[in-house]
Amino acid sequence: MGNVRSTVDVEIMKLTDFFMQRQHQDGSWHFCFENGITMDAYTIILFRILDIQDEGLISRLHARILAEQQPEGCWRWYRDEEGGNISASIDAYYALLYSGYSEPTDEPLIRAKRYIQSQGGLGKSNSILTKAILAATGQRKWPASISFIPLEIILFPTYLPMNLFEFSGYSRVHLIPMLIMADRKFSITTDKAPDLSDLIDSRQDHDEPSPQENREIVESIRMGLSRLLGTPRYIHEAALHKAEQFMLNRIESDGTLYSYASSTILMVFALLSLEYDKRHPIIMNAIQGLTAMQNRYDDKATIQNSPSTIWDTALISYALQESGVASHHEAVQRAGSYLLSRQHDKAADWSLHNRGTVPGGWGFSDTNTLNPDVDDTTAALRAMHSLAHTAPVYQDSLNRGLNWIISMQNNDGGWPAFEKNTNNEMLTWLAIDGAKSAAIDPSEADLTGRTLEYLGNFCGFDMKHDFIKRGAGWLISHQEQDGSWYGRWGICYIYGTWAALTGLRAVGISEDHAAIRKGAEWLLQVQNHDGGWGESCTSDQVMRYKPLRHSTPSQTAWALDALITVQPEPSAAVNKGIAQMIELLQQDDWTTKYPTGAGLPGNFYSHYHSYRHIWPLLTLSHYKKKYGS
Repeated sequence: MGNVRSTVDVEIMKLTDFFMQRQHQDGSWHFCFENGITMDAYTIILFRILDIQDEGLISRLHARILAEQQPEGCWRWYRDEEGGNISASIDAYYALLYSGYSEPTDEPLIRAKRYIQSQGGLGKSNSILTKAILAATGQRKWPASISFIPLEIILFPTYLPMNLFEFSGYSRVHLIPMLIMADRKFSITTDKAPDLSDLIDSRQDHDEPSPQENREIVESIRMGLSRLLGTPRYIHEAALHKAEQFMLNRIESDGTLYSYASSTILMVFALLSLEYDKRHPIIMNAIQGLTAMQNRYDDKATIQNSPSTIWDTALISYALQESGVASHHEAVQRAGSYLLSRQHDKAADWSLHNRGTVPGGWGFSDTNTLNPDVDDTTAALRAMHSLAHTAPVYQDSLNRGLNWIISMQNNDGGWPAFEKNTNNEMLTWLAIDGAKSAAIDPSEADLTGRTLEYLGNFCGFDMKHDFIKRGAGWLISHQEQDGSWYGRWGICYIYGTWAALTGLRAVGISEDHAAIRKGAEWLLQVQNHDGGWGESCTSDQVMRYKPLRHSTPSQTAWALDALITVQPEPSAAVNKGIAQMIELLQQDDWTTKYPTGAGLPGNFYSHYHSYRHIWPLLTLSHYKKKYGS
C-alpha cells in the first residue's frame, strides 16, 4: 500500500510538470483533437476543387492518410473495427487520388480499390458526409434521404412537429448546406478529378426512404408545406435565401461555420452551388479557418474537426488544482483569465428552446461564440471556482454560468449537450445515416452525471432541491440492467457509469443505494486481468458493453475515479488499477492512442491527445486526497 502511495506522489509531480511546461502564454493549452482521416480527405478534395495551391498542407495530409492505411487496404476509425470502415476507406482513396501525390497504379491504391470493391463499392457507404461529398463532386447522385426533405422546411414555424429547430444544433448546420446542394442538384468537378465509376454498382440504391417508416414524417412535411400556401408566390426562392442566410449568420470570426470543419466544408460547396465565385472572401476566409485547424507533426498533418482548446484548458486547470496547485499560482490564474474571456455573451440558437436566459455558457473551441454546451460550461466553472474567492469578476461569471446550466435542464430531468428539449423521436426515423444519434440532442447519462457532480461538489446542491432530485431520478431510471450507464460523448459504458456514479454521490446519494452498488459492481466485473479497464468503440453501435481486451489510460482513470468516489477505503482492485494506470503512463503504443471520445456511432470517433494525461492526473489526485499520502 505504502509503495502505491509513494508512486502516486511521483506521478502527480511528473504530470503537473508536464502540463506546466506546455501552457501557452495566453493561459490556454492546445492538444490535438484527432478525428480519423475524413476531414483530411475532404480538405484535400475541396482544395483541389477550388484550386487552392497549398501544396505543403496537401502533401502533409496525403502523407497522414497514407500512413493510416491498414495492411488489408482499408482504413479504420479504431483498431478493432471489424472488417474496416467502408466510408473512411472511400474518403481516403478518393482524396489520395485527387491530391495528385498518388497514382491508381500505386500498390497502396490498388489495395484500397480492391478493398472497396470487395465491400460492394461506393453504394455501401453508411456515412451521410461521404455520400454528400461524392454527390457534390459529381461521383454519385444526391441521396434520396436528403433530397426528399424539401428546402422549405426552413420556413416551417417552430410550433409544427417537423421544423428545422427540432433538429439538434450540430445536425442543422450540416443539414442546411446539404439541402441547398440537393435542391439544386449541384455537382462540381475538375479536369483532374479521379474517375470512381468502376466503384459504382448501378443496381444499388440504399438511400430510398421507406414510405411505411416515413409516413408520419411525410405527413408532417405535407402539413408544413400546406401552412405556407398563404405566403409569397416565390416561396422556394424565399426558402433558398433563408437557407443561405442561415449559414452566413453562423460563421465565426475564423471564417468557419459553427467552428466545425465538417460543416464549413459543406458550406463552401453550398456557396458554390449558389454561384459564389471560388475566390469570394467568405470562401477564402473559410479556407483560412480550415487551414488553421490543422495539427502538424513530423511531415504529416491532420485537420481537427473543432480544436478542443476550451475543453482541454478547463480540464487541465481543474486537474492541476485537484493535484494541489494553488489558485494563486500563475498557471491557474492565466487559465482562469483565458476562460473568462471566452464565456459566451450571445443569445444564439440555444435560446430558442430556452427563452429569457442570460447567456453564460462556454463552447468547445477557441473561436466558438455561438454554440455553448453543458459539458464545457461545467468544466470551465470547475476550473474557475477557486478564483471567485478573491476576484468579483469571477463570481459574476460563475453566477451567469451556473444560471445557464440550471436553465438547460430538460423537462425529463436530465441534461442535453447543446440545446434544451430537442428530443423529437420522429426525427430519428429519417433514413439519414446516424439520424438516431445526430438528429436529436436528448438527456444523456454522461452530461447529467457530470452536471450533478458540479452542482453537488462545487455549489452545495443536494436532494433537498427539486431540480437535483429530478436529475438524479432521471439518472437512476436510465441505469442499464447490468448496472452500467451509457455515455454518449465518450466510450462508452465506462464513461457513462463514471459520470453517473460521481454525479449521484456528489448530490448526496448514499454509497449503499442500490444504483450506486450495482454501478460499482459492474465496473469491478469488467476490470481487466492487468488491473486496468478498456472498452471498444463498437459498444456504441451494438448498444451494449464490448470489451477492448486491453487497458487504456483514460478508461482506466474513469473507472478508478468512480470507484474511489464510492469506496471509503482503497480496495485491492483499486490499488491494482492505480498500479496499472501508472504503468500505462510509461507506455506509448496503440492503447494510449485508442479513441475514447465519441461523435457519431460507427462514423466519428475522437482521440484526444490530452486524455492520457488529464484523467490519470485527476484520478491520482482524488486517490491521494481521499486516502492520504
